[in-house]
Amino acid sequence: MVDHSFADLSLAALYDGLNPWGAGDEFCLDLVMPARAVFDVGCGTGRLLHRARRDGHAGRLMGIDPAPAMLVQARQREPGVEWALGELRTVAWHGEFDLVVMTGHAFQVLVTDEELRLALRAVRAALAPEGRFVFETRNPAARAWETWTPDRERRLTAPDGSVVRVWHEVEGAPVADRVTFTETFAGRCWPQPQVSRTTLRFLDGDALSGFLAGAGLTVAERYGDWDRSPLTSASPEIITVARPTH
Repeated sequence: MVDHSFADLSLAALYDGLNPWGAGDEFCLDLVMPARAVFDVGCGTGRLLHRARRDGHAGRLMGIDPAPAMLVQARQREPGVEWALGELRTVAWHGEFDLVVMTGHAFQVLVTDEELRLALRAVRAALAPEGRFVFETRNPAARAWETWTPDRERRLTAPDGSVVRVWHEVEGAPVADRVTFTETFAGRCWPQPQVSRTTLRFLDGDALSGFLAGAGLTVAERYGDWDRSPLTSASPEIITVARPTH
């Protein structure tokens, strides 16, 4: 889960522990390795591109993230990658990338129609004619937010060896397709718990396809989970591979 709470250095150091490498990372890595030039939007701590470089990717790898603390982690981990501070709306790229990826449900932080349209137009501009754009969102039919409750607390080990407790709490019922929740970090690292507030947008497949079409992108593949199973109402994810419309 990506949100602005990780703008703090002490919290950014916990990100990978809270979101360990998994099937989604492997799915994306399989697409990254054969691509000549890759752009990771919302790259976080940079672990996907770091892994690609470590595994022998010799082409261009670029990551962008709006949180300076996350990029500190990324630069320390892999200096041989281009890291940029900002968002898709801040810099323009033109036909430079064979693959654009958005992992960690980063797509869901684009909560307004205008944000979505601007971001998708920027992705379309950045893609080479035969490029691909890969991202995932949580399937709204699965209602994942109903499990974001304080009783599902997680415990992490901070860099200093202390224990950090992490929990989520949804603020009221969803509003249209948006869910607002808090994420709380508590431990001896801070004099008081650190609380962030995030709103995510849960779009269904048809709505996603409509926004993509408006930006000149076409759905090439769609899956309901990282094993490439078909999308159903019970699927946890909506995984989309899109291409420029010709």
